[in-house]
Amino acid sequence: MRNIDLESLHIFKTVVDFGGITKAASQLNRVQSNITTRVKNLEDRLGVKLFQRQGGKLVLSSEGKVLLAYAERLLRLSSEAETAIRSGTPRGVLRIGTMESTAAARLPPLLSRYHQQYPDVQIELVTGTSGALVDKVRRFEVEAAFVAEPFAATDLEMIDAFEEELVLITPKNSPSIKTPKDLQKRTLIAFSTGCSYRRILEDWLGMSSVVPDRVLELASYHAIVACVAAGSGIAIVPRSVLGAVRAEAEVEAFALPKKVACAKTKLVWRSGHHSVALDALRGELPPKKH
Repeated sequence: MRNIDLESLHIFKTVVDFGGITKAASQLNRVQSNITTRVKNLEDRLGVKLFQRQGGKLVLSSEGKVLLAYAERLLRLSSEAETAIRSGTPRGVLRIGTMESTAAARLPPLLSRYHQQYPDVQIELVTGTSGALVDKVRRFEVEAAFVAEPFAATDLEMIDAFEEELVLITPKNSPSIKTPKDLQKRTLIAFSTGCSYRRILEDWLGMSSVVPDRVLELASYHAIVACVAAGSGIAIVPRSVLGAVRAEAEVEAFALPKKVACAKTKLVWRSGHHSVALDALRGELPPKKH
């Protein structure tokens, strides 16, 4: 089934704005029968009455009021899209997914530059684990997302965004951590399943057949670092996050093997998808180091 076309929504909104078929036809330079037919076709398609007659006037039904709200949004977005494409200047809403760590430590300067360059773009951020964000990209819930490897890359395009050094954090004055076996019977504090950093730590422990005593799942780095500082367990975090949450003095941070510590953050989007606003965001990312 085809979607409602914008022309029908424009006619419907004009009838609402000018209070009837006759004035809408005059405004649109069409015959009244054409306007009447387009409105009726729209009602037949939706299976509802969009207008009711009260005292000789057309009044929106409850369903018509719902459609009007959507029509206004869709027509506005259509106008914004045409203006942006014609002018080449990004505008409108850009909905981006991001991991908590990236939002806290990496995005503020990037998005500040972007806003200064493109003030007509309204950026909306959605946070989550890498796995959840990749799913949101595929379901068209966000236009793109900052995620960390490893993740399933099927049907996605991507570019490098940032490099993170992951560190293992433990309570203050903890014994030195040199191998996974030093973490036997410890509680792992992490985001929910789907977090790339959690998977990296669990894989590293698994190579030495070390299984956490239990996993405590939390929803923010502030909470994770606070629990580690309180002696509740250990965690893996980007070193940049410790600075962002000002927690360097509250926990011990231990270096991890290079193959574990080096984590790349990617900006991913659906294969074949392009927009002026997203292209501009990609242009603001740090150049790739050679």
